[in-house]
Amino acid sequence: MTDSVPILEVASLGVRYGATEVLHDVSFSVDRGELIGVIGPNGAGKSTLFKAICGLVNHTGVVEVNGVHCHDRTDRMDLAYIPQRNDSDLNFPITVGELVLAGRRRFRHWWGRPTAADRAIASEALEKVLLPGVESRGLGELSGGQLQRAYLARALAQQASVVLLDESLSGVDQPTTAELFDVFAALAAEGTTLLVATHDLALARRRFGRCLAINGTLRADGTPSEVLSPDVLDSTFGSAGHRAVAP
Repeated sequence: MTDSVPILEVASLGVRYGATEVLHDVSFSVDRGELIGVIGPNGAGKSTLFKAICGLVNHTGVVEVNGVHCHDRTDRMDLAYIPQRNDSDLNFPITVGELVLAGRRRFRHWWGRPTAADRAIASEALEKVLLPGVESRGLGELSGGQLQRAYLARALAQQASVVLLDESLSGVDQPTTAELFDVFAALAAEGTTLLVATHDLALARRRFGRCLAINGTLRADGTPSEVLSPDVLDSTFGSAGHRAVAP
């Protein structure tokens, strides 16, 4: 394998829920260390795209990770999916340390207990997302931004090459958003690839070097200035898209 092989390749991906076609003919490739915004209105298929890439829903087309064709979910452990936060997450009776250690399960038998090495890797992951020493705290004790960083630490403990974050910035304030992007940028600089789904177009313009526009299919792929052009906004969001983009 060479560095020229995309870390993630999606070709002609499609998803149907019964008779309803949610996505069709989605194709793109991603290189190591990219930080990409995935934009589109609610119901456009962003979450479905992420779930399909990770093998959580049936799909047509091809997904390759590190040049390897993925046939089922067990082939996709190099991918981590962080779904949109639900308030029920805060009441789940586990500690932050237990959450992050769950990322180490891929490296041991199901009956095995976490090793000292697992715990060291989990602690290092929490340090990378700026949450050192919080292993004993419950999820309900965390703010929205801290919870997103804890889930990101689990993905790092999993040693995932690609992390898919679904609306991770919804409901967090501007300082927290800035903190999260500092973490995203640092991880990308170390080689982790991150795809962040958002319907915040002003944020997409300011914070991402590359954007994918999704609404039923891939509408555009390029820089924010290319993807947030009037024609693409019309095809992706309709006329509302123009009003949603700030300079």
